[in-house]
Amino acid sequence: MSRIDGFGRIDRSKPLSFTFDGKTYQGFEGDTLASALLANGVSLVGRSFKYHRPRGVFSAGPEEPNALVALRSGARREPNTRATMVELYDGLVAESQNRWPSLAFDVQAVNQVFARFLPAGFYYKTFMGPFANTRLWMMFEHVIRRAAGMGSATYETDPDTYARRSVHCDVLVVGGGPSGLSAALAASETGARVILIDEHAEFGGRLRQDRYDIDGMPAADWVAKSLATLASRDTVRLLSRTSAFGYYDNNMIGCVERVTDHLAVPVDHKPRQRWWQIRAAQVVLATGALEQPLVFGNNDRPGVMLAGAVRAYLNQFGVLPGKRAVIFTSGDDAYRTALDLTAAGAQVMAVVDSRDTAQSALTQAVRDAGIEVLTGHAVVDTHGSPTLQRVDVMPLTGGTVREFTCDLLAMSGGWQPSVHLSSQTGAKPVWNAELSCFLPGVPKRPERSAGSAAGHFTLYGCLSEGSVRGLEAAKAAGFSATGTFAIPQVDIERFAPTAPLWEAPDPPPGLFGGHPKKFVDHQDDVAASDIQLAHREGYISVEHLKRYTTLGMGTDQGKTSNLTGLAIMAALRGEPIEKVGTTTFRPPYTPISIGAMGGSERGQQYKPRRRSPMHDWHDARVGEWVPAGLWDRPRHYPATPGESMRDAYIRETRQTRGSVGICDVTTLGKIDLQGPDALDFINRIYANGFSNLPVGKVRYGLMLREDGMVLDDGTVARLGETHYVITTTTANAVPVMAKIEFLLQAVWPELKVKATSVTEQYAAIAVAGPKAREVMQRVVDLDVSNAAFPFMACAPCRTKDGVPGRLFRISFSGELAYEIAVPSDYGQQVWDALMAAGREFDIVPYGLEALGNMRIEKGHVAGSELDGRTTADDLGLGKMLSKKKDFIGKALAFRPGMTGETRKKLVGLVPVDGRSSLPNGSQIVSVDHTDPPVKMLGHVTANGFSPERNIPVALALLEGGLAREGETVLVTHPLKNIAVQARVTGPVFVDPEGKRLHD
Repeated sequence: MSRIDGFGRIDRSKPLSFTFDGKTYQGFEGDTLASALLANGVSLVGRSFKYHRPRGVFSAGPEEPNALVALRSGARREPNTRATMVELYDGLVAESQNRWPSLAFDVQAVNQVFARFLPAGFYYKTFMGPFANTRLWMMFEHVIRRAAGMGSATYETDPDTYARRSVHCDVLVVGGGPSGLSAALAASETGARVILIDEHAEFGGRLRQDRYDIDGMPAADWVAKSLATLASRDTVRLLSRTSAFGYYDNNMIGCVERVTDHLAVPVDHKPRQRWWQIRAAQVVLATGALEQPLVFGNNDRPGVMLAGAVRAYLNQFGVLPGKRAVIFTSGDDAYRTALDLTAAGAQVMAVVDSRDTAQSALTQAVRDAGIEVLTGHAVVDTHGSPTLQRVDVMPLTGGTVREFTCDLLAMSGGWQPSVHLSSQTGAKPVWNAELSCFLPGVPKRPERSAGSAAGHFTLYGCLSEGSVRGLEAAKAAGFSATGTFAIPQVDIERFAPTAPLWEAPDPPPGLFGGHPKKFVDHQDDVAASDIQLAHREGYISVEHLKRYTTLGMGTDQGKTSNLTGLAIMAALRGEPIEKVGTTTFRPPYTPISIGAMGGSERGQQYKPRRRSPMHDWHDARVGEWVPAGLWDRPRHYPATPGESMRDAYIRETRQTRGSVGICDVTTLGKIDLQGPDALDFINRIYANGFSNLPVGKVRYGLMLREDGMVLDDGTVARLGETHYVITTTTANAVPVMAKIEFLLQAVWPELKVKATSVTEQYAAIAVAGPKAREVMQRVVDLDVSNAAFPFMACAPCRTKDGVPGRLFRISFSGELAYEIAVPSDYGQQVWDALMAAGREFDIVPYGLEALGNMRIEKGHVAGSELDGRTTADDLGLGKMLSKKKDFIGKALAFRPGMTGETRKKLVGLVPVDGRSSLPNGSQIVSVDHTDPPVKMLGHVTANGFSPERNIPVALALLEGGLAREGETVLVTHPLKNIAVQARVTGPVFVDPEGKRLHD
């Protein structure tokens, strides 16, 4: 164990047992998994992405690129978890990942031998050269895809629950370090509602990891006192273990609280994580700064750590990461690490400072402690396998290499403010040459950065800036100070200027020549040489550089690599860093679980399956259920055990067209529109006119999007002078209702129209076929003869046993048909009555497959044709577009390119051989096509079998449309090895005159 007495804030009276790669270790309450592993002498914790090089713990916070482990097991297994952010609990199970067969012996480490063949963008280059257009590329693809990724997720259902919460506050403070605590104290003193969040288990930030005194007391005691003050104020909410991952519109910050992640299993009635949507009048971003590494040869070995992380493990967890240490720095801050290590009993071999001079009180204290300080030097190489054993140090101007035996190298390349959330608002980071870092840009939202997040790296700067920004935020939110917030008393620190070293020089060539790799991105194995290669190959834009080399594309999102990588590219381009710029900062700031995103909305709670009132009747007879929108619909009804779906739907089609069939159409969207402006509204949302639609009549309607493409089709029934019911397709019921609500609330609020979705309030049943009139007449009290109730009529009705309803004479099948809508509670009763009335005619229930088959025979369009890319003209409905009125989509519906013979238009297809099926999605090409590339003329949208014509039929969108009628084309489906010659026909295969509809 590497525990040091007198250091750390862990509870040593509460030991905890955990396993890593099957071996049991011991830690204490207050440990993280990373600190417990280091305390147990575990240096090797993972492997890098590409070369599978050994990796050890690198940092102590969310920026960790190396120590990624799989946590828990079974259904709760979670890959790519940062060991630095995992609170230790009794029974914790963790495994290393990205290795085989074991962490100590990883076969894929052989990739290091072939590193010259795996440069930046090597996978793109498999498309080029001798392997282009060969089967070898398919082999490369398989190997590359299998090698990609780090950990593997479980296939089991997540057993945990997640919650959502939305809150408002006057001031939100993100970050619970010294500046965040000061901001919260100052803002809450005004009476403002304040929320303070921090991603760690405890507030305090660096105050728990460095040895400071504040107001004459240890910093940790000041933190406890401040938290007690905040907790005593009713207007303050404290949220620890809460990560702010995204900054969104309306000053909303997205956060995830790890409610029970520090437990083996969430306690009853508590979620694992909670998703917070916090809308604040003002925001203070006290998100701190991230220490940056230095780039030198073999800088990735286990034992190479950030200097600030070394202090964190020592002062917060009582862990000494090494006994013989070398410090490598380009600024003063790392000198603290030398002093703390010395106080803990470690031997600091030297402080290697890349600056020419280092004169400050802190550097002098290190010299006074007898530690050698080498200015103008750099670490140029490291040695050891698998962990650090020696470093090579050389003057920056060249010269003799000195060797230092050590097991710890603590490095610091300065600090980069965490500008991620600020940048997500659109504020462009600004380069500060004096501090050698990017600072938050001009705020685009009601927010301000404070403390080290704004470039104030001293403790006094953090405390004073925090209080100023907190008070400023409260005043901006409408509050005035009731007193004077006293800035805590601390020693004033004065640092010598930082001189950045973006890349150390190469060491002298080894025995076999060459130089070691100098890693910029430790997780993805992006070296300085990869950036140089990208520059030579023309990928000099920062966004191109990122994607070509994968710089900053790992789970850490470049928190410890982006700045250095951009600086190296700037040097290669011969331009200042500010001109090169930064990549785009996007949420999430740190990884968040998919479960937290979904909250309780998953499975049936996300998309509850809707069932019609006749569901149980169907369930006892259905052959297969199929999802249609949010509904379950019967696909077919086998007449005998073992009857295939194809045989069943053909039989149902034949019986319906020959006698009578019954279908549950409850799922169709039904929207009730009432009000004096209902007609005006309908005329605006539909492309065809309805001004002359009389009461008691139904009309087919076509709805367009704003871009002129078809959105949906359906019917409009006029039940009264100001009362209409419109129907939509099943899939578009929700989108159309949402659009109607938006239009009435935001676009035309002056219209007096009430829109109500009544889809679930009514059961709807279609009865179709030559005997449909006789069946319906036996059930309802209306005269349904052709004279009294012609095609497209509608009227209120009652069944013979008194059930109220509405009757419509409309047809999707192309047969004589009626649809009756009754209150849902009476749906099964009316269904049973219709089945009984039709028994004499061998009435058959038909499912979605037969319904679709009949609409194909009739040439009616549905979802596969209404795919968002078709116009009314494409579907043969161009004549429906009114020239006399305005409507949504009209302005763009008639633009050039929306009509014409070059577009793909609706046609019918039949196989030339009279028997071959024409699969959905098949591409249509010319029968005399030549070698690839082959021009695609269109595609099959729907197919079926017409029992009336005894031939397979299909609908398709074909370039030229009906101008090609009579031509022969080739319908091909390469994945199924299908190629069928088909003849182009009109889209209507049955009763093209529509005589049956009107009989």
